[in-house]
Amino acid sequence: MIRLALFVSGSGTNMENIIKEIQAGRIPAAAELVISDNPEAPAIQKAEQLGVTVRVVDRKKFKTKQEFENEMIWYLREHKIDYIALAGFMKILSREFVQSHWGRIINVHPSLLPAFPGAHSIRDAFEAKASETGVTVHFVDTGVDSGQIILQKKISVASDDTLDSLEAKIHHIEYEIYPEALRQVFAGAVKPTKKES
Repeated sequence: MIRLALFVSGSGTNMENIIKEIQAGRIPAAAELVISDNPEAPAIQKAEQLGVTVRVVDRKKFKTKQEFENEMIWYLREHKIDYIALAGFMKILSREFVQSHWGRIINVHPSLLPAFPGAHSIRDAFEAKASETGVTVHFVDTGVDSGQIILQKKISVASDDTLDSLEAKIHHIEYEIYPEALRQVFAGAVKPTKKES
């Protein structure tokens, strides 16, 4: 059985959805661990209520990024983790971390990459008056939102959409395609391309 860790920083709605899909038998994996870099994240309580082990690794308590990541790596090894799903994790992982877990870190991004990368992609698409946007699930590489795409789904931006209504539409798509992308990866239907040097 594939052992999955989820990395979170905030509300944890994608994390909660993935754990529920796993517990319902719809994703062939075990939700072994949730790591939060934010001790105040609402995701922590959600994960605990779903019976998943939580570890808080607060970036502010470590002098260097390397020490912070080493603590996370220690927990990943302790729980024998196979894959990591980033679910609203708001820290950029180092090149060394990504390369040591190459092809085993998956992220969901609320735009049709390569359009609108970065932390404010829903707002960026809305303010750009884009006629369509969507959701991308991708392998994490050493760039920002630049990894190999696993799955995408597009939606039209309606003329009467507000930023809030567009966000709601995007989240609905995330809850649909993130579990599907994990199913495809875990079944071996999508494989990561060759590691960059």
